[in-house]
Amino acid sequence: MRAKRTAALPFLVATVLLGATACGGATPTDPTAAPTRAAPSTTPPPADPVAAWVDERMSQLTIEEKAAALLMLHAPGTDPAPLRAYVDAGVSGLILMGDNVPPGPAELAALTAAAQADPEAPVLVGIDEEGGEVQRLPWDESASAEELRAEPAAASRIAFASRASTLAQAGVSVNFGIVADVTADSESFIFGRILGTDPAAAAERVAAAVSGEQGTVFSTLKHFPGHGAAPGDSHSSVPAAPLTIDEWRAGPAIPFGAGIEAGAELVMTGHLAYPAVDAAPASLSAEWHRILREELGFAGVIVTDDMLMLQHNGLPEYADPGENAVRAIAAGSDLLLYVLPADPSEFGISVDGLAASIVAAVQSGRIDVGRLDEAVERVLTLRRSLVA
Repeated sequence: MRAKRTAALPFLVATVLLGATACGGATPTDPTAAPTRAAPSTTPPPADPVAAWVDERMSQLTIEEKAAALLMLHAPGTDPAPLRAYVDAGVSGLILMGDNVPPGPAELAALTAAAQADPEAPVLVGIDEEGGEVQRLPWDESASAEELRAEPAAASRIAFASRASTLAQAGVSVNFGIVADVTADSESFIFGRILGTDPAAAAERVAAAVSGEQGTVFSTLKHFPGHGAAPGDSHSSVPAAPLTIDEWRAGPAIPFGAGIEAGAELVMTGHLAYPAVDAAPASLSAEWHRILREELGFAGVIVTDDMLMLQHNGLPEYADPGENAVRAIAAGSDLLLYVLPADPSEFGISVDGLAASIVAAVQSGRIDVGRLDEAVERVLTLRRSLVA
């Protein structure tokens, strides 16, 4: 499902070769002889079939279709028709909430299968399955974060491996389930969901959780750059963290870095601010996206937290859903998440409307064409790797 890290391979190969030279008893060569050069290879390097497919698919998409491909939406209920309608409209993802969950795993598998439309690039099906306080599947019996932070890191790997298997059997491909936030404050909104109360402990368990999910579902780290340092609930406000960038690097950054190093495919940005770095919420901040890419080296899909949370906080600057979408994509987001009601027009939202706002921003130059294309490429790569 995904490429393995091979950074240590060149060193290992070099070590083996040096050992063979030192111990091998080969015939000494004439030191005055000209060095022997290998003939250049005429064999082209192997092509990446996923990249080739993505290139071909992107060449067929209109700008409107590219814009729609950056959306992951929710429709309530266990009828697959509204979910399938979003897929037919060109979105790349569906997020399941508690209202989508039928009595058992077989019924959920049937629901997710009925929502699929493109066997060459299955739509991403995501869910918040942390265990404990945030759990959508009642039959998920794996340990919660509150239990795991009192256990060795190996317990996190075992729990998330079991959870991933449960999700995959039901047709879920993305787990928004690994909380990389860290805090020692038991009164914090996020405290019951963290894997560690200090950066080192959280990092160890976050990496173990990613390792457990690897090869079964795609892992998501949340809520970047770290909710634990930001008092308040981002469902109803834009919490602010009083940390400098150096304080962030020495603390909240550590679990995210560990999860990225372990191979997490997605990072979810939070609607929370670190004013010493950027006054804007991280989900709309170009600077935080730069830090995530350049300092932490994340090359996967950046997904926002539910974009409706910005509208729900009552601040006038976040009242326009189209403007929020444009700001998020321009900042560096690849996938926009929307937990929608049965009638999205209640909040002024539709697939066509969101796509139109993004298209207009590309045409006006607010969003660079290259920015749009790189986001679509990352999302399509993730989708294609489900079948590659």
